[in-house]
Amino acid sequence: MGTPESDTSHQISQRDLRNRSAEIMDGLERGERYAVTRNGHHIGDLVPIRRRRRAVSRAEFAAMSRGMPRLDDRSRLHQG
Repeated sequence: MGTPESDTSHQISQRDLRNRSAEIMDGLERGERYAVTRNGHHIGDLVPIRRRRRAVSRAEFAAMSRGMPRLDDRSRLHQG
């Protein structure tokens, strides 16, 4: 039997997920994690999405952009 990734996960059965979906969705909004089981076997995890965005420094942006193709303003002028 598989185990949840985090010790702080609530273990819920497929039936619990079906019958208590509103309560479980509220828990997800609060940041709670759930390990879902079917017939006693861990089949998946429900985890909250990350909503918090952070500012990216100029250096980080430059590092992420290095592999990107260069944009050429002249090519856009000739397309229209």
